[in-house]
Amino acid sequence: MKKTLLAGVCISVAAFAFANTTTDSSALMAQQCKISAETVATLKNLQYGNTVIRKDVSGLISTALKVQDNRDIAQKAMNLMVDDKAKDASTLEMKYCS
Repeated sequence: MKKTLLAGVCISVAAFAFANTTTDSSALMAQQCKISAETVATLKNLQYGNTVIRKDVSGLISTALKVQDNRDIAQKAMNLMVDDKAKDASTLEMKYCS
């Protein structure tokens, strides 16, 4: 229960932090990728299913990024993270956030 609550708080805080942006700067894209990696790793370690992870992180991406092309790029990176065997956020960041 604690871990589930922690995962929910991580997602909520990240979504709130970026909800009011009007453009997608490169810094925002980089930050979004790091947040996605952290969230994916957290949910994988909590043994959430891939479908649930994709749904939760997709919601975060949709909230944070305003430009559709950037959302698509972020979604592709997130899908690769989810399918990757790695469960460590720093490993996912190094592979998919460069």
